Amino acid sequence: MEETLLAHVQGFMYPNEMELQWSVLIVLYPFITGLVAGAFILASLERVFKVEAVTPTYRLALLTALAFLLVAPLPLQLHLGHPERSIQMYLTPHTQSAMAMFGFVYLWYLMAVLVLEIWLDYRKDIVLAARSSTGLKQKLYKAMSLGIDNISPESLRIDDKVGRFLTIIGIPSAFLLHGYVGFIFGSIKANPWWSTPLMPIVFLFSAIVSGIALVMLMYMVVSWFTRREISMECVDTIGRYLMYAFIIDFTLEMLDLIHRMYEADESFKSLDFMVQTKLFTSQILVQIIFGTLVPIGLLALPQLLKLSEQARKGIYLLAGSLTLIGIFAMRWNVVIGGQLFSKSFLGYTTYKMGFATREGLLPAIILLVLPFAILWVLVKLLPPWQDDTAKA
Repeated sequence: MEETLLAHVQGFMYPNEMELQWSVLIVLYPFITGLVAGAFILASLERVFKVEAVTPTYRLALLTALAFLLVAPLPLQLHLGHPERSIQMYLTPHTQSAMAMFGFVYLWYLMAVLVLEIWLDYRKDIVLAARSSTGLKQKLYKAMSLGIDNISPESLRIDDKVGRFLTIIGIPSAFLLHGYVGFIFGSIKANPWWSTPLMPIVFLFSAIVSGIALVMLMYMVVSWFTRREISMECVDTIGRYLMYAFIIDFTLEMLDLIHRMYEADESFKSLDFMVQTKLFTSQILVQIIFGTLVPIGLLALPQLLKLSEQARKGIYLLAGSLTLIGIFAMRWNVVIGGQLFSKSFLGYTTYKMGFATREGLLPAIILLVLPFAILWVLVKLLPPWQDDTAKA
């Protein structure tokens, strides 16, 4: 075992640094939570900021956020040696542990904000579905209605007011959900790759970018599969907001890089060497060039040129896909890249990912596919399209 580990080591590494403690599952964790936060922020544009153009994606964004939020803790559960003990952080809270207290942030956002807001938004549709259905489906919708079948105009008006209030609360909650992940990395002083005050902000804006890109792609793909007309006003507006958020995110990352270069402390040469060698493909090519600059350029084209609807659809599909790849590469470079160099700055190691192991490629793929399966079920139960709910 030691000979295998030493084969991937260059220079001087401490014994506890040869094998990476955080695997691809820990890469998935901030990636999935980022999609949740970004999707909710997009939904809030219509509910709070009255951006009517994105209305067709409002409910889809909420359901997407819920589907990914349900899967978000699973990478951590698989990573734990005794996942059955994770309930202890709720029963015996350790207030000085950032990771333990994050469990309460997650629970607050899931139950007190997102689930309640979706229930209030869909309550009328759930009651109508319970009245028009039969058998098991009727029992399911009745259970979802929690026994409340009052859908009078006054009751619905109260639902709308409470739902809007929850959305307003949900915006800082979404910021806290993913900003907290960046805070955990940024507060690790022993690792110069992570220890920067900009880390929570960079994580937050990259989360907004990834979530907006995901909902835009989901809206276009689902519309095609269900043979619905895509609202180009909606997609153009989302693409414009995505470009704005992406520019801010990229500016913050470049600001962090310039700060590191200007400061040039004792770790800079080691980190610079790693970027030029082990992380050149994932950071320079995938994250910065193909995952950031190219999508920003593509998103800018519809703003500068008068393009056909078909051309804009292709641009948004390509830009959204490259954006998700780039944000995932950013998470990879932060989590994995931050463990590839020694604290002595005199050695480097390599991450070798297994396939069918507990923290290998296969579990990672399953965890990435699982939210889409959950979303499919949610869409079947709670149609996000206004015309479907009107028919009910």
